[in-house]
Amino acid sequence: MTKLSVNINKIATLRNARGGNIPNVLNAAINCQLYGADGITVHPRPDERHIRYKDVLDIRPIIKTEFNIEGNPSDSFIDLVLSVRPHQVTLVPDRHDAITSNAGWDTVRNRIFLTDVVATFKKAGIRTSLFVDTNPVNIENAAVTGTDRIELYTEPYASGFSLNAAEAIEPFIKAAEFARELGLGINAGHDLNLDNLNYFHKNIPWILEVSIGHALISDALYLGLENTIQMYKRQLAD
Repeated sequence: MTKLSVNINKIATLRNARGGNIPNVLNAAINCQLYGADGITVHPRPDERHIRYKDVLDIRPIIKTEFNIEGNPSDSFIDLVLSVRPHQVTLVPDRHDAITSNAGWDTVRNRIFLTDVVATFKKAGIRTSLFVDTNPVNIENAAVTGTDRIELYTEPYASGFSLNAAEAIEPFIKAAEFARELGLGINAGHDLNLDNLNYFHKNIPWILEVSIGHALISDALYLGLENTIQMYKRQLAD
């Protein structure tokens, strides 16, 4: 069964816009778990414009499901992950000033670097995942690094879904099949929502985990957090 990890960055963005501690990020993490989320994802960036490093430290003790930390593996990020020891770290090649992650790793150019980082985390007992596109070359070289999983960058699928769903999903099916042949676990994320998630899941049912933040938190403004999480879970159950 595909697990749902809720990315709570947007809740921290709202808090930071006003200052103070409303909405409370820790309470949000607790409630997401209570409402059925299979995991919590955070993506701290160097400027701490949403999730802060202190949030990550504070959240770790309250996680009863699975904790996934995303980010570009700078020295400070690596130190944070090693101190927190989440269940999973997802390495993402975003620039420090990126609004959101918008590309997967070039695993050919960065293979040696990624191999070293993956080894560091695996030595600490932390499952690793690399954010990649559907290019088989990048998937093959991701496997060479020793990573446990990849996370497919699904923005191209989401963008093309309303125009031609079958065409949009095809490269992701091929990529997922290839990754499975290489022995990689497969996660997915970016712009997945209530409209496109079920079709993605039905076509690639062996996806282990989807990480969803922006769409889910936005839907929760209208539908309520508990109801929204359950709606997303149902998309993964059919």
